[in-house]
Amino acid sequence: MAEKNLEQMQEAVAEIREKMAAAAREAGRDPAAVQLCAACKTRTAQTVAASAALPIDVFGENHVQELCANFDAGAYCGKPSHFIGHLQTNKIKKALGRASLIQSVDSEHLLNAIEKEAAKAGIVQNVLLEVNIGGEESKTGVAPEALWPLLDAAAAQEHIRVKGLMAIPPVNDDDARNRRYLAEVYKLFVQAGERGYSNVSMETLSMGMSGDFENAIREGATLVRIGTAIYGERDYSK
Repeated sequence: MAEKNLEQMQEAVAEIREKMAAAAREAGRDPAAVQLCAACKTRTAQTVAASAALPIDVFGENHVQELCANFDAGAYCGKPSHFIGHLQTNKIKKALGRASLIQSVDSEHLLNAIEKEAAKAGIVQNVLLEVNIGGEESKTGVAPEALWPLLDAAAAQEHIRVKGLMAIPPVNDDDARNRRYLAEVYKLFVQAGERGYSNVSMETLSMGMSGDFENAIREGATLVRIGTAIYGERDYSK
């Protein structure tokens, strides 16, 4: 399947929105409480700008270079842009001011580096803490038990506000197992909110992608990150 044209993207987003709403209602939740984040990795600024006319709430970028290019070109058309990939410390300065939310903070080292750059820029940066719920070596994120010291460190920062958690559960075909991982993340999300820090507010639970976003919503996600189902297969030859 190649990249989709505007009409195909429109149909895809409408279908995704219907599934999101159905999953939310099934869980007794308000469909309006769940945001759709379009993961636009490798997409052109023209494609991103075209999709901005669709009912997409926020755009998610995996690479700072693409975040800068699309932001500076006005491709998001005024909609928020989040950073959802692994953030290198030498790219933080460029991400600040362009990413309204950095979803992938997974170490105290990165936390301190963001604090330093945000202080220099005179801004407060919103972040999510990333949890590696499946303990997979191939993925970033902190182990569940390491979330608490990271949260303690984040709570002490003056120029960072923790807005929630992000997670990518292991890919598997076992629906029940997938939901168990998602439920574990939600449990951490609730526990983190009960800590009572003044600069920590558990508002956003970012989990669920093209293959499991319905389960994620059933288990409490407030934001789902979807790329291929919206845009089609990526063309890596460009």
